[in-house]
Formats: sequence, structure tokens, C-alpha cells
Amino acid sequence: MENTKKAFAGISKNINLEDRNSKILSSIEEAVKKSGLKDGMTISFHHAFRGGDRVLNAVLSVIAKMGFKDLTVASSSLASVHDEIIEHIESGVVTQLYTSGLRSKLGEAISSGIMKNPVQIHSHGGRVQLLQSGELSVDVAFIGVPCIDKYGNASGYKGRSKCGSLGYAMSDAQYAKYVIALSETMEPYPNLPASISQDQVDSIVMVDEVGDPSQIGEGATRMTTNPKELLLARRTARVIENSGLFKEGFSIQTGTGGASLATTLFLSEKMEEKGITASFGLGGITGTMVYMLKRGLIKTLLDVQSFDEFAAKSLGENPNHIEISANEYANFGSKGAAIKQLDVVVLSALEIDTDFNVNVITGSKGILRGASGGHSDTAAEAKLSIIVAPLTRGRIPTITKKVNTIVTPGGSVDVVVTDQGIAVHPRNTELKEKLIKAGLTIVDINELYERAIQLCGKPKDIEYTDKVVAQIRYRDGSVLDEVKQLAK
Repeated sequence: MENTKKAFAGISKNINLEDRNSKILSSIEEAVKKSGLKDGMTISFHHAFRGGDRVLNAVLSVIAKMGFKDLTVASSSLASVHDEIIEHIESGVVTQLYTSGLRSKLGEAISSGIMKNPVQIHSHGGRVQLLQSGELSVDVAFIGVPCIDKYGNASGYKGRSKCGSLGYAMSDAQYAKYVIALSETMEPYPNLPASISQDQVDSIVMVDEVGDPSQIGEGATRMTTNPKELLLARRTARVIENSGLFKEGFSIQTGTGGASLATTLFLSEKMEEKGITASFGLGGITGTMVYMLKRGLIKTLLDVQSFDEFAAKSLGENPNHIEISANEYANFGSKGAAIKQLDVVVLSALEIDTDFNVNVITGSKGILRGASGGHSDTAAEAKLSIIVAPLTRGRIPTITKKVNTIVTPGGSVDVVVTDQGIAVHPRNTELKEKLIKAGLTIVDINELYERAIQLCGKPKDIEYTDKVVAQIRYRDGSVLDEVKQLAK
């Protein structure tokens, strides 16, 4: 709560509230009143600052004090910093959630059945689809931005607290009925180029802090020294190298996490050796991708979310580092989603089953503790989708007979890379032959399952009630799976 109080301590004394052409208001409360917010409406937020977000908690605190009830909160994702939502659920301020991810105490509370209505878990592309279909109709969007001008032109890669790309906020600005921008730095008009345009912003509130960019990574963008993760990364790089797609002009998306970051670096070494340049890197962009851009190994970066300070800085400096919206990135209904041009995607997993279905949302105890993100979006569209995970985590098998929750259907998965071998989906006979010829250890997915059970034993079945606490929405909006309340 201290961060919330600090972030919203007040506005700068240098702001002229009397300027008739300014959209700047004196407080969040004034902006909420002007928006026409009523009980039962939907408010939205974005997660560019991830664990460093200072907007969502502070806005909900103001709204709760104003007496609002029965609100839907639609955040592009939620992090552990957002555990304060629990008190607003308990008090009836928030009765519905739309999000890509749930973690920490909030995930535990949802899993225990704290909410009357099931949380709607969507992919990043699927969120835009829900906005376009009208199911998710945002009445008021609260968009935290590092800098803005008096008329609403906002940017994420300038100002004191650079977060980089505002790709998810762009969709909120486009579809919300009323947009309130919160910022900590006022730039002279016009603040261009702008991520959020002046014709999309209704009101502006200046605050002391919208986010802490040092917490964007939340430990996810660390470079690993773990031998198992390095082994996984080397194997993944070899799969890509021998897939038939590793050639001049190929495109790639890798995520965060130790193995993914190491894969990017190992792959860059192979690209230098063979004189290969990638046409573009896509998705959430990290410093390792920026490194490849600067080395001339990638021609263009298409950035929907900057995952660290290096990516945020690069976005404002390099003309070949381009900010894109979630619609341009991965929307199923987009006229031109970039993932349709993607060759290779490297993805992580909490669980994979023998039908290649992937779970990235519920942990081994059935608790909501992950995020759908762009997982199902990219796996469905990339020519080669690779899932990377250790065979076991501690005494818990990663390869299972049936995953707790399906987030990405097995039909979208091509290869599973583990430290105990590589499994190729049965439909990919040609790819399997290429990898065997390259000397890689290829095993049947059922064999990986048996090895995992031999090492860990068969886990006890999780006990659930009949109550549905979350629905997993596929990228086209359909309900793919459901998460049940844990039995007490």
C-alpha cells in the first residue's frame, strides 16, 4: 500500500489546470466522475509494467472509496503485485475478472472459490478478439504511461519510467468508451511519435509514479547458469538449426526464462557461424533480442511488450525496433497478425501430456499460478512450435498422462524438448527424420512419461469440487477448458 500512496501523492505544481485545451484533471476521483462510471460496468488496465505496476491497485482503492460495486476488471494480465484485488472481491467492488494470467495470493484465492463468477482466462490475441466481438465491452480504461502531453499523446519509451512498448494498452485505447491516461511526465505538445494518440484519450491525471520499470522482468529475464537449463537451450537451438527452417530470412519468437534466453544466445552463435540473418524477432522483446539486432543478426524487432530496460531503451533509439499492438501481434480476427508470418516459436510449460497438450496456467497442486499469454496464439500459427521444459521439477513430473488444464491444444505443438530426450508430434514424420539424422535423441512422448513416473512416482489426483473458478478461453473466444475449485 505504501507504493500506492507514493504513486498517487499528488500532481505537479507546474501543471496548468486552467488551460481550456488541456485534458488534465486534478485527481483520479475527478476523472472517474467525469467518465460516468456506474455500478456493474467494466474497467480495464494493461500490464506493461508487470510486477512494477502502480496503477491498478491505486485506481481500485479510489473507486472502492467512492462506493462502486459489482465491477468487472479486465486487465491484460495480473501479477503478484495485484494481490490487493482480493479485498475488493471480498467487499463486492469486483465481481468479475478477465485476464491472461493469475499468480500469487490472488491465484490461490481464486482457486479456493473466492469469486462467484468464473475468471475468464484469455490469450493475448484472444483478448483483442473478445474486445472486437463485444463480449468484453470496456466502459472506462485506465492507461498508465511514462510520458504524455496535455492533449493525450502518450509514449512508453520516453520519460523517467520507460516501460517500452504499450502494445496491450493500444487495444484498450481503441475499444474503451472512455480513456483515462495516468502519467508522471508532461512533455510539450505534440509528444510524437505517440503510442497512444490524442484522439483516443478523454482525460489525463498526472501522478508521481505509474510504475517501476526495474520490476518488469520479475526475475523472468535472468540469464541462466543452471546446467539443466543450458542443456535444454543447446538442444532447442539444435532442433531449430536442423528443422529445415534455419535459413536466411527466417523469423523467430523466444520467451523469457533462463532456457529461452540461453536458446537465443546459442542460436545467435550458430547464425554467425553460418552467416544467417533473421528477418524479424517477435513478441515480448528482451535484451538478448536487442543484442542480436545490434549485431545485425536480426533485421527487425516487432515488440508488443518490452521485457527489460534494454528493450525499452532500444525501442526509442533503433528505427528497426518497432512497437506493435496486440491486434497486430496475435489476434485471431486480425486482418494481418504478425504470428501468421512466424517460422519458429520457443515456449515454456508447466505440464505437457502424452497428447502434447500444454498447461501454463495451473501448477501441480491445481492452483492458478501462470499465464496463457501468447502461448496458444503463437503455437497455432508458427511453422515450428517448440515446447521446452525439464522432465521433472523437484519430485514433480512435467510430462503427464493428462494435464490439469489445457491452454494450448496438442495439435498446435510440434516438438517437446526435455533434458531426457526430444519428442516430436507423430504427424511430423519428416521433421523427426531430420532431427534423427542430425544426431539428436528422439524418443516417444509416452517413453518420456514413463521415465518421469519412474523418477517421481505417479502423483496423487487433485481433489476438486464441482464449482468452476476459471474458464480457459481459446484464441477464437471458445471455452477450451475449465478450472475447478480445490476441495478444502
